[in-house]
Amino acid sequence: MSTGHGQGGHDDGCGVNSQPRTRREALRTMGAGFGMMAFAQMVGASIAEASSSVLSSMGERVIKPDFAPRAKHVIFLFMNGGVSQVDTFDPKPELTKYDGKPIPNAIKTERKTGSLMKSPFKFSRYGKSGLEVSELFPEVGSIADDICVIRSMHTEIPNHEPSLLMMNTGHIQPGRPSMGAWLTYGLGTENKNLPGFVVLCPDQPTVVGPPLWSNGFLPAMHQGTFIADKAPRLADDFDPYELIPNIHSDSTSLDDQRREVDLVEKLNRMRMARVGPHDEELEGAIKAMETAYRMQTEAPDVFDIRKESEATQKLYGPGSTARGCLMAVRLVAQGVRMVQVYYAKGDPWDHHDDITKHRINARHSDRAFAAVVKDLKSRGLLDDTLVVCGTEFGRTPVLETGGGGAGGRVTNGRDHNPYGFSIWLAGGGVKGGMTYGRTDDFGFKVAENPVHIHDMHATILHLLGINHEKLTYSYSGRDFRLTDVAGKVVHDIIA
Repeated sequence: MSTGHGQGGHDDGCGVNSQPRTRREALRTMGAGFGMMAFAQMVGASIAEASSSVLSSMGERVIKPDFAPRAKHVIFLFMNGGVSQVDTFDPKPELTKYDGKPIPNAIKTERKTGSLMKSPFKFSRYGKSGLEVSELFPEVGSIADDICVIRSMHTEIPNHEPSLLMMNTGHIQPGRPSMGAWLTYGLGTENKNLPGFVVLCPDQPTVVGPPLWSNGFLPAMHQGTFIADKAPRLADDFDPYELIPNIHSDSTSLDDQRREVDLVEKLNRMRMARVGPHDEELEGAIKAMETAYRMQTEAPDVFDIRKESEATQKLYGPGSTARGCLMAVRLVAQGVRMVQVYYAKGDPWDHHDDITKHRINARHSDRAFAAVVKDLKSRGLLDDTLVVCGTEFGRTPVLETGGGGAGGRVTNGRDHNPYGFSIWLAGGGVKGGMTYGRTDDFGFKVAENPVHIHDMHATILHLLGINHEKLTYSYSGRDFRLTDVAGKVVHDIIA
């Protein structure tokens, strides 16, 4: 699945008496260059305002999967802020036994921490599998036989920004393509009227923002389309057009827009016929405009969740996370390749001062997360859709003694912990009703079957029929991939 080429091309200069050989040369020379300026403005507006991230239909660049895929779509439920594994999906009896005592082995934490602290939440077994889940997620517990909990996730850095980037792009610094961008680059989308990669949140999630769903050095059309779902979507006067900025033009009719897009396409075909290999940068912009045009008719409909039955809306419950989850299912049902749902603005799961605040976050997400799996199953889409529910890192099994505004006071909060945390997956060829990997007796470090984020990415690509070592892009003198130079598929969790 190697591409063998980089982004864009280069323009040769035109002499005073030379004949323009390319469309760009013609635009640059005619009218003192104002043609090129106008085209740049048109392309820039189409990408930045309408939908820089939209993906065209399956085209000649899209390569067939390396092998039969188990999944076609991904829904990534992201609990941004750092969820505590020992309070959710990784019970530790030893924490209760040694509560209040120093941890046997000194551990390095980001902030000053103290003695061991047991979980304030009770764990129960669910389903035929007997999967243990805390009281924070009883609804997720009800789908225990459909999910696989990986308890041995780990990453490198205990800070939000690099860990968020690693989870989303496979690298700790901004500038790399996100997982959704790689998926649409490798597989395309099944619906030419919608973006291939959509990101949902009521407001900008985390302090990182757009680099988490960036196309990086991949063509611009693979960038995630961010939808700030602030609207009261169940209100009678809800206008779906308000949800997507610049999706509708009051000054230009659809017929006029169609003629403009057709003209650009005609110019492009003329250039390709004369020159040969197409300009990938320009081709991407044209495809973006084409899909943005089509989005005007289909996108408002798919984002209007009032079209769902009352029973379906009740299944998800109220709140922005519930709306985002339901919207995600509607989008993959229409062929969108990947949808990412962030819990809320900022780092809402980042509870340094009081871990019991997890209860509030879980109350707003538990029902909706479980509903995604239940709803996909009822629609016959769970086998084709991989659901991933995760966070950027875990939290320490010891209490924090001075961070998070505590002013040096001992609190019952927990610090960041990248050395061992949990995520869960469902559908898309993943075994249900199981756990994989193990942390130590106190839930601090991985003790068995470690799974790095590169391994998780490799496994997700594998489930979609992609060999992670072959999905590469040549840029700046080397071939890049989502898993960098690492990653191994976790075959034990695949059905």
